[in-house]
Amino acid sequence: MKSIPSLLIAAVFALLTFAVWAYLNRPTREPPWPSVVWGFAFSPFRANEDPTHNILPTESEIDSDLALLQGKVRAVRTYSVQGTLAKIPELAERRDMNVAVGAWLDKNQEKNEEELQTAIQLANSHINVVRVFVGNEVLLRGDLPLPELEKLLDRARDAIEQPVGTAETWNTWLTFPELAQHVDFIGVHLLPYWEGVPVDQAVDYSLAQFKRLQKAFPGKPVLIAEIGWPSRGRTHESAVASEANEALFLRRFLARAQKEHLTYYIMEAFDQPWKAYMEGAVGSYWGVYDVNRKPKFEFTAPIVRVPEWHVLAAISVAVALVLLGILYLNSDALRNRGRSFLAIVVFAAATLAVWVIYDFTQQYMTVGGVISGVLLLLGMLGVLLVLLAEAHEWAEAHWVAYRRRLGAPVYAPSATPPKVSVHVPAYNEPPDMLIETLDALSRLEYPDFEVLVIDNNTRDEAVWRPVEAHCAKLGPRFRFFHVAPLAGFKAGALNFALGHTAADAEIIAVIDSDYMVEPNWLRDLTPAFHDQRIAIVQAPQDYRDADQSAFKAMCYAEYRGFFHIGMITRNERNAIIQHGTMTMVRAGQMRECRWAEWCITEDAELGLRIFERGFDATYVPDSYGRGLMPDTFIDFKKQRFRWAYGAMQILKAHARALFLEGGPLSPGQRYHFVAGWLPWVADGCNMLFNLAALGWSAAMVWAPQSIDPPLVLYSVLPLSLFTFKLAKLVHLYHVRVGANLRQTVAAAIAGLALTHTIGMASIKGLVTRSEPFFRTPKGGTTSGLWHALAAAREETLMMVGLLASAWAVARTSTPQNAGPDRLAWEIVLVIQSIPYASSLLVSLASAFPLPAKLLGTRYRTLSSPQRPSVASGKPPEADAAG
Repeated sequence: MKSIPSLLIAAVFALLTFAVWAYLNRPTREPPWPSVVWGFAFSPFRANEDPTHNILPTESEIDSDLALLQGKVRAVRTYSVQGTLAKIPELAERRDMNVAVGAWLDKNQEKNEEELQTAIQLANSHINVVRVFVGNEVLLRGDLPLPELEKLLDRARDAIEQPVGTAETWNTWLTFPELAQHVDFIGVHLLPYWEGVPVDQAVDYSLAQFKRLQKAFPGKPVLIAEIGWPSRGRTHESAVASEANEALFLRRFLARAQKEHLTYYIMEAFDQPWKAYMEGAVGSYWGVYDVNRKPKFEFTAPIVRVPEWHVLAAISVAVALVLLGILYLNSDALRNRGRSFLAIVVFAAATLAVWVIYDFTQQYMTVGGVISGVLLLLGMLGVLLVLLAEAHEWAEAHWVAYRRRLGAPVYAPSATPPKVSVHVPAYNEPPDMLIETLDALSRLEYPDFEVLVIDNNTRDEAVWRPVEAHCAKLGPRFRFFHVAPLAGFKAGALNFALGHTAADAEIIAVIDSDYMVEPNWLRDLTPAFHDQRIAIVQAPQDYRDADQSAFKAMCYAEYRGFFHIGMITRNERNAIIQHGTMTMVRAGQMRECRWAEWCITEDAELGLRIFERGFDATYVPDSYGRGLMPDTFIDFKKQRFRWAYGAMQILKAHARALFLEGGPLSPGQRYHFVAGWLPWVADGCNMLFNLAALGWSAAMVWAPQSIDPPLVLYSVLPLSLFTFKLAKLVHLYHVRVGANLRQTVAAAIAGLALTHTIGMASIKGLVTRSEPFFRTPKGGTTSGLWHALAAAREETLMMVGLLASAWAVARTSTPQNAGPDRLAWEIVLVIQSIPYASSLLVSLASAFPLPAKLLGTRYRTLSSPQRPSVASGKPPEADAAG
């Protein structure tokens, strides 16, 4: 029954996606391009040619370009007479085209002299040379002082008959009005993009500056030496570079120029990729024709922002439908609201990915550009994958009608209860705490069980002897083993226990040495093993010391999220993470699999191996035991480091089963194990990103005119993911964890505080083979201010570095390099510092005994979606329609 609404939802959002593409690309009617324009700025360089390296076009290439423009333009303007460029007047004369010859001037006096002499010679020998430009933006660049430029202009005016001038921006002419006395005409560059003018206002703005110069220099003719708009590049204040905007600006300007009889040179005939090294990427994209000499936009037809939008929309819809189909698999219980929510996220993500990849492929590629672009694209895809995984968990955690596999089995008193062997590994644990654990086990309301305490490698007899004596006091059910030396850490101790487990034990249960279990633990959960497919029954980790301090209340809030959200959604696809406490395993499977001593998260690894053998697990969300949390932030970090490092060990060791083989793992199991640990891998990538961001920001500060920030799109993606995850946490902690606002904020801060630790563990886990097992100490004390600061020293340094980078980037912002890209980058740097600031905050909280009541330790009791009947295994009739 769910297939019909799923198809309907997919169809609706497919149509909406197509409609959005159509709306954003609706045609705009503008004045047509005239049959002949006055002039083009003419630089005949091909893709691999570069005048700065003396790689010049051949005569045949120049002639080919002039042939392309013949009949479309009256004149061309050149910038240099270097090498083959001196042939342009001769080649243009054959095609009845006039030339405005340009002599390039810079700081090289010898080359300046060569350029000037050659320009004079060309002007005197070619009748089609109608004017000469001596220098181009020389004063703007500061290459020559004004008196020296004036001397060169005067020499040229004395040597040739044609009008002589130079080209500068309009504001440069107003800054140096005395320059007008040494020219026959005012050559002005009108490039409103560089001034951040919106394209709709750009023509009026440009002509206003043109008339301003006419008024300022009434005795001199003013001509437009350059006017244009780039087709690609960064948004500069309110000026957006795009092919549509280039077409719009030029077609509107040409209509005005024709009406007002202006002399102008369009900037420029052909795209020039070599300019990217001097002007940034935008410098490559001012041509009316691309580097392959193809028109970049329509000259007469209505303007469309992306002419290929139909194809891109179709690809977006196709990709989205595939992704949505995958996310809808085994989601019968998902309500239509949840399906619609997923559709919104998936179609938006697919559209964004298609657009970014398309946009990237339209650029002129350099080696550096390809490398940085590919890395940014891979980062974008990674962010989108994490976003989809987070969205899927959000939907399945909240918008479900029922849970197919949730709930404790019904206790059947008539059945013979299986014997349970409870294993309690211990190393250097406080004896009073462990004795409390054993006393709680002695109160179990279960007829047939044994308890094995394995103390491995504890050197101090005063620590383990009291526990040994207490086991003897509790009776024959309790057996104590002190083993030293014993390799394998906790896994080694548990494997030792397997060798001493009662032969008739059918179930092996494991708890940590600090857990005090409820009397009904075994009685309630062992009936699940009547189903022969069940090999694991897992209850949540829970804690009893959340009221001791604000630090522990924060930790408790963070822990609850996984066991009340993640484990429940995983359980629906038989893909829970097994934990090394409050877990029960079928003894036959346990003896065959044993604990993996090579993995520091041997519990999760065992669970995956059992899944690979084709058996099931079940999760019961009710608490049956409570332990103790880490006492300090450094211990909190070390515990999470072990979990994340072990997860990477498992991903590597089981990569074939998770990624390649068919095998017994279901698609849902593969998805949850990979998607569940994907955010941890993303934290590792995020740490590398932050290090790169510090380097990039330093380069921006060092060379603010040469190094640009990343495009705003790449900044928006991490900001969007951060916002999305925060919204998900706030919503689910309210509706599924029962947290108040303070507890939700505490959970967010505690979770963010572990970001750096998880990132380090993920990277290390992916590139190294093993790491020593770290036991979480119990019964410790807060360690003081300086120790707390030391515990977060790496995070504090990163926080300071990111905030300082944001400040420095903002301080070096100028009207020339300001824009949304730079502002977005500054915001990214500040946002990226938040997890590191959270680490410092949590570390300080662990150092001071602030009361837990500041956050509250009581959570609201929530009603869960109706559970299926244990007897029938079917969903409730009321929810069958979703």
